Amino acid sequence: QVQLVESGGGLVQAGGSLRLSCTASGRTISNNAMGWFRQAPGKEREFVARIAWNGAGTYYADSVKGRFTISRDNAKNTLYLQMNNLNAEDTAVYYCAAYKFQYYDGADPAYWGKGTLVTVSS
Repeated sequence: QVQLVESGGGLVQAGGSLRLSCTASGRTISNNAMGWFRQAPGKEREFVARIAWNGAGTYYADSVKGRFTISRDNAKNTLYLQMNNLNAEDTAVYYCAAYKFQYYDGADPAYWGKGTLVTVSS
C-alpha cells in the first residue's frame, strides 16, 4: 500500500507564500503522475494542479495559475506545491494525491493523503 503524508500547512497572511510537501512511502512515485487538490469550508473538493512522472508536464486550475507551482523530486519520493500571493479564497485543506499511471488519463487519483490545513488571514 502507498502512504502519502502532507506537511507545511499553517497560518499565513494574505500576499504571503507557503510551500507544501508530500512524502510517499510504500511506493516509488516515479511510477505515478501526482496532484494536489483542496477543499474549502462548505465547498466540494477541487483540483489544484498535477504533474507527470518526470515533471515534464504540468497542468493548473485557472484559479491558481501563475501563483502556484507544482514540482517533484523523485529521488526524495516527494511532491511539492509552492504557493505565492495567497489570498483568503485559498484557505482550504490541501490533499496530496497519486494517479494510477505515469501520465494523466482522465481518471481520478488512486491514492490520497489525509490533508494539511492552510489558513490565509486578511
